[in-house]
Amino acid sequence: MPKEIKLCLVYRDMWQSSGKYMPNANQLIKVADPIINMGCWDRIETNGGGFEQIQLLAGENPNEVLRKWTKPFNEVGIQTQMLERGLNALSMFPVSRDVRELMFSVKKKQGTDISRSFDGLNDIRNLKLSIEYAKKAGMVSQSCLCITHSKIHTVDYYVNLAKQLIELGTDEIAIKDMAGIGRPSSLGKIVKGIKKHDPNILVQYHGHSGPGFSVASSLEVARCGADIIDVSMEPLSWGTTHADLLTIHEILKDDGFTVKDFDRKSYMEVKSLTQEFIDNYLGLYINSKNRLMNSLLIESGLPGGMMGSLMSDLEKSHISINKWLKRNNKSEISIDNLFSSLLDEVKYIWPIMGYPPLVTPYSQYVKNVAIVNVINRIKGKERWSLIDDSTWDMLLGKSGKLPGNLGDEIIKLSDDLGKEFYEGDPQDLVEDVLEKNRKEMKKNNWDCGKDDEELLEFSLHKTQYIDYKSGKAKKKLIDDINFQKQLKVSEKEPVSENKKEIIKVDDVIYEVEYSINNGSDVSSQDNYVKGNKVLSPIEGRVFLAKDPKEKRIKVGDSVKKGDVICYIESMKVINAIKSDFSGDVIKICFKDGDDIYDDDVLFIIN
Repeated sequence: MPKEIKLCLVYRDMWQSSGKYMPNANQLIKVADPIINMGCWDRIETNGGGFEQIQLLAGENPNEVLRKWTKPFNEVGIQTQMLERGLNALSMFPVSRDVRELMFSVKKKQGTDISRSFDGLNDIRNLKLSIEYAKKAGMVSQSCLCITHSKIHTVDYYVNLAKQLIELGTDEIAIKDMAGIGRPSSLGKIVKGIKKHDPNILVQYHGHSGPGFSVASSLEVARCGADIIDVSMEPLSWGTTHADLLTIHEILKDDGFTVKDFDRKSYMEVKSLTQEFIDNYLGLYINSKNRLMNSLLIESGLPGGMMGSLMSDLEKSHISINKWLKRNNKSEISIDNLFSSLLDEVKYIWPIMGYPPLVTPYSQYVKNVAIVNVINRIKGKERWSLIDDSTWDMLLGKSGKLPGNLGDEIIKLSDDLGKEFYEGDPQDLVEDVLEKNRKEMKKNNWDCGKDDEELLEFSLHKTQYIDYKSGKAKKKLIDDINFQKQLKVSEKEPVSENKKEIIKVDDVIYEVEYSINNGSDVSSQDNYVKGNKVLSPIEGRVFLAKDPKEKRIKVGDSVKKGDVICYIESMKVINAIKSDFSGDVIKICFKDGDDIYDDDVLFIIN
């Protein structure tokens, strides 16, 4: 009798793997019915990962969005699925036990059926509580094997990992091939090994398309016993996202599997609506290169879910490095060459950093170090000059046990900086915070929300939540849309002029005006102030303090070389910026929250 294969539409990941933002509540509600009417879905990935944070950045309440988005699927019996990061929950950083437990309770009540939990280091200690809390909340616990390819990430390694997760009580196993670099034959052997250990355990395959393996991998894991395959849809299939439903459906059907038929008219409606959302403004944040497959990704192993932000980061770094090259009378570099240099650098530093599987947040850490290394090497400087605290936590064992050994370069650097390694349970390093945060919300006259869902968002994404509540996030989105439109037009029209355009955000109509300049650099008056200039080593948003209670540097203060004088939020991490000089602060050359490029003047010290 032919085996039935089920399909899951990863509608959330389609967007995250393409660009920065995803549809708002009204758009998601609009597309839900035609998705249902396609008739082929057993599961829909609705939330998790960057979903909550992205909605806050867009000025929306993620709790309201999620309840509206999951409701239509709940009503017709299609299972909804979320992605969570184990120790980090829905954050980029480790989260306390009480917040993790609340998250599962809240997400279940908001309509999420399945929790897909992963640990970026494949450290099962970080997944133990995810399994426990998911099942306690009444969710299906699905645990991931984060797939990568190296001498230590073998078939036996992954089968043994799955066995341990099954022993901990997980209900399902996900083959999370986040970069799409799992070799089809090896992935099939992993599935066979899991099914041999437990024939009844459900196995779901999630593979990105970047390097081009995903179609062959989907067929191979199905032949070896996988039960569900994740797929994407046009116009956001392929490239850095996932194989398209039409292709996967056909190869499975042709191979003899039973697959639910789909309604083509509804498929075209979902495709049309998704394109409508892109044309509205979301396409401004989708780099065209993310729509292409690239076999260079086989060696670097950079994940699809990170490529949206990576290309945005790379574009900013490209502007910065070319400004520096131009100032120093050197030939500018193309973004293709910069991208190629980044891939080579990732390949070089990954083993030195202990072979962490390149998945959020560790893919961000490795990528960030690689970008800074590439920029510094172009400028004739040494590697490893800027490693943020979160990356150090990973290297030192505070996020979990690295799969491999650290290279001599990192060991020496850690010794030179007086860093200490940690071998305990990473969860023990994080104190419970819910009651403290509850008091803080009460002080701000903010309601903790139904089922404490607002308290959860505040606890997971405090900075973004505050910006959302103040209206700053929505204003920043509108301003950034204007800026992105300016960039698009300036590529075609390098002449200075004013433009007006109508845009629609969350069903509100805005008339925006923006100016296009010829891109020429303007000399800063800071060049005429005498003193030693502290330059930014990286692009991003600059702040004098990362915490409201922290003392801020002010003009007239004395600082010593090596003192932390500000912070730059760049590429999803906070970098502590240290003074290169001792002396008095003569001038602070930025305002809190300013966007800056590397080599911009931050302070003048004399």
